[in-house]
Amino acid sequence: QVQLVESGGGLVQAGGSLRLSCAASEYIFRIDSMGWYRQAPGKQRELVAGISSGGSATYADSVKGRFTISRDNAKNVSLQMNSLKVEDTGVYYCHILELRNLRPLDYWGQGTQVTVSS
Repeated sequence: QVQLVESGGGLVQAGGSLRLSCAASEYIFRIDSMGWYRQAPGKQRELVAGISSGGSATYADSVKGRFTISRDNAKNVSLQMNSLKVEDTGVYYCHILELRNLRPLDYWGQGTQVTVSS
């Protein structure tokens, strides 16, 4: 069973930066997409940034121009967060979608807390 381990969360002042990293416990043969979601208190989990197997990235409107998603191999995905705002506060989850024999498999990290203070 593939496990995703996130790191890089923490407390930062508004305007600051954080970099989140996510590492899979083993090689994933066929990744369809990788992404970062966040869940703010009292809100649903939402997609923040995603990157396809071909390298195309998509972002939530609220983070465009401030966040950058990247992948360095078939196991790791990162999220560079700049110009952080108080509303970026939440638990951030790494997600990987694998296609194994055309069957989709979802992998989730345990979540890492990001708190942005004013």
